[in-house]
Amino acid sequence: MNDMPPTRSSKVPLKDTRLASLRNIIAVWDARIRFRRRLEQKPKDSPHLIADIGLTKRQVAAEIVKRFWQA
Repeated sequence: MNDMPPTRSSKVPLKDTRLASLRNIIAVWDARIRFRRRLEQKPKDSPHLIADIGLTKRQVAAEIVKRFWQA
């Protein structure tokens, strides 16, 4: 009587959830790497821009030496 094909469960498999979480972590790490590389270059190219974004040289130096997994 039911002509509808069986539907899949709306639950996302745990494997897919873990993969999505891993992708998100890697994306955050990549963004940190790119940001810190650009931040390292700013004082060399345009030192006045560091003050414009509200950072001191000491804050920039502290941010640059962080590892990519450190927030």
